[in-house]
Amino acid sequence: MASADRFRDSTQILLPAAALDGIREDLEREFTLTVREEGTQVRIIGSPVEIKAASDFLAMNGVNLA
Repeated sequence: MASADRFRDSTQILLPAAALDGIREDLEREFTLTVREEGTQVRIIGSPVEIKAASDFLAMNGVNLA
């Protein structure tokens, strides 16, 4: 059985809010995601397929996901 942490990692990304400056609209237009602001961070939530594609998009736009 998969652990909850592993499932959560495949369905969400947590980043500093500033990481999406200038690309948030493109991200939300391109992918089926929920972007929640949580203080100084944003939580991007979606299916594992959408999160993988969004991760690739973010990396191509210089966002460090490490």
